[in-house]
Amino acid sequence: MAQQPAVPPTPHVTEPTPAPSEITDKQESYFAPIVGSTSKRQTGSSSIADERARARSRSPKSIVTNTAQSPPQRKKPPATTSPPKGAPNGHLSPSSAASPSSSYWRTISRSPSPLGLIPIHRSFRTFIHRHEIPRKALHLSIGFFTLSLYSRGISQHSIHPWLLGALIPIASVDYLRHTFPSFNRLYIRVLGALMRESEVDGYNGVIWYLLGAWTVLRFLPKDVGVMSVLLLSWCDTAASTVGRLYGRYTPRIRRGKSLAGSAAAMGVGILTAGLFWGWAVPRYGYDEGFMFNGELKVPEVVKEAIGWKGNEGVLGGWAALGIVSLWSGFVASASEVVDILGWDDNVIIPVLSGIGLWGFFKVFAS
Repeated sequence: MAQQPAVPPTPHVTEPTPAPSEITDKQESYFAPIVGSTSKRQTGSSSIADERARARSRSPKSIVTNTAQSPPQRKKPPATTSPPKGAPNGHLSPSSAASPSSSYWRTISRSPSPLGLIPIHRSFRTFIHRHEIPRKALHLSIGFFTLSLYSRGISQHSIHPWLLGALIPIASVDYLRHTFPSFNRLYIRVLGALMRESEVDGYNGVIWYLLGAWTVLRFLPKDVGVMSVLLLSWCDTAASTVGRLYGRYTPRIRRGKSLAGSAAAMGVGILTAGLFWGWAVPRYGYDEGFMFNGELKVPEVVKEAIGWKGNEGVLGGWAALGIVSLWSGFVASASEVVDILGWDDNVIIPVLSGIGLWGFFKVFAS
């Protein structure tokens, strides 16, 4: 047998030693991840590496701007020129609001003088403009004056002609001031402390006050008529005062009417009824025309239905007075909230209160 040749061992191939320039290129072409403070330390060396990379690629140098460090440029607002004095600018002005054809402005505020049309309101903002002290003092005094007339035994039939006699000239003067602007300016200067700005181009509130008082004293029994005037005088003032002070903290019932004002009207109405029927009437005596004589009765139809006889279902004393007082406070508060065709409160409150009391006594006191 022939002898086979021996297999030579696997040769060991060694990589040639790289040139010094290749070693430098490999080291410079590798960049480890840069985080945190390392980037700050390598800021200078990164620019050298970029220069060498651009030298190998023959690419043109690009300009990179650092937008993060440059502050944003603020644009200057365009210059505006104010219109000449007296030119229209689209805003309300006292002169335009006072024109006879622009009564819409009265809906923008419940303030007595939102546009400053009444000069005295600008001079005494806290005393007259904000709290309406002179107007409310006049409002309250009517109630005390009415109670004084009742205590002297003066009949309502001798009072309502005087109210009508005062209503006619005051309404005539109001018509004249709306016809002659110069007279209206004089009127506002003299009586502006008792007015609201809505009355500058509208009718004076005194006209509605006299009309409401004349209506209830002319057509309703004496005790109901007097009580209606007292509710107008005291409950309306209480509702206005408390509503302006605390109405913002309670729910709004409708525009210009808050729960705080309505609650104040009801509370004062209860006290007023207790004062009149619990003190004034027993002290100065009942009249034949009075509807409430201290007793409340269940209607006969109801008594027959439930089988009551005789004096059953008759309530008197403090219990009857308490029920009447609660009902008086309720009708005063309800009439202060109700809006009928935009009529003035000085008419709505006494008329609706009088009708409510008359109907209650017609059912439970007759």
